[in-house]
Amino acid sequence: MLAFVLRRLLATIPVLIIVALIVFFMLRLAPGDPAAAIVGNSGTTADIELVREQLGLNDALPLQFTRWVGELLQGNLGESYFMKITVAELIGQRIEPTISLAAVTLVMAVLIAVPLGVLAAWRHGGWLDRSLMGFSVLGFSIPAFVLGYVLIWLFSLHWQLLPVQGYSRIENGIGPWFRHLILPSIALSIIYVALIARVTRAAVVEAMTEDYIRTARAKGISEARVLIKHALSNAAVPIVTVIGIGVALLIGGVVVTETVFAIPGLGQLTVDAVLSRDFPLIQGIILFFSVVYVFVNLLVDLSYLVFDPRIRY
Repeated sequence: MLAFVLRRLLATIPVLIIVALIVFFMLRLAPGDPAAAIVGNSGTTADIELVREQLGLNDALPLQFTRWVGELLQGNLGESYFMKITVAELIGQRIEPTISLAAVTLVMAVLIAVPLGVLAAWRHGGWLDRSLMGFSVLGFSIPAFVLGYVLIWLFSLHWQLLPVQGYSRIENGIGPWFRHLILPSIALSIIYVALIARVTRAAVVEAMTEDYIRTARAKGISEARVLIKHALSNAAVPIVTVIGIGVALLIGGVVVTETVFAIPGLGQLTVDAVLSRDFPLIQGIILFFSVVYVFVNLLVDLSYLVFDPRIRY
């Protein structure tokens, strides 16, 4: 077990190096100049060149990359070009709204999707199963930002039940915190619910055809216990796998959802950094998200030991 964890942690090093390479060179090769954005429309060519020299943007790309990696190895993500604050500090300031949104979305999606998938598998071929399949297609088809605007119009503007936009920190109370997260979490969770529900249905349907299910029923075990204790527990590995994979959907969806609902999290910070061509900030945020995703996948792999004791690392 410990050897497996160490191997996986070591395996993340080349992954993060590749991510760093791609992000660094794509930003430098893409159109746009952060020096021009800093100087503004009133700046001259000389002013732009002076800023580029101060930021080290005139140096050769390999030299810039080596300098950035050297700072990373010292635990320094750099300093924002525009805010003049370290990237680590900016991430620390914005991480709570993003974690809150992702956590509420994840819990909401799992609590809705897994029971839906189990019920659809139980009534395989019936109206509930067909309804779930239709909902899954709809969930994959509606972009999160479109659903977000619909929810804002309906629940905030028309019925005035929930806040339109913004975020209330958890230290200000659980109630205001949760009320600000309900709509963005629903908008973000729809595609996630559709994905988990479909995989849960498929996994449970396959498990229901196994001999141990027929044996359990022959023993007179209740249908609910057969579904939960036997079918769902044996179908847990693919379900947990898709939950881990879906974290990538959450990371991408957070950027759009935070923009729609004006939530001051890492997603909104990413948009601001891209628009202003803030290289250190973009690189730091993407590396942070990459580390989170790798860590989540490690937890998913370790969870297999709990759900399927036959698996050994």
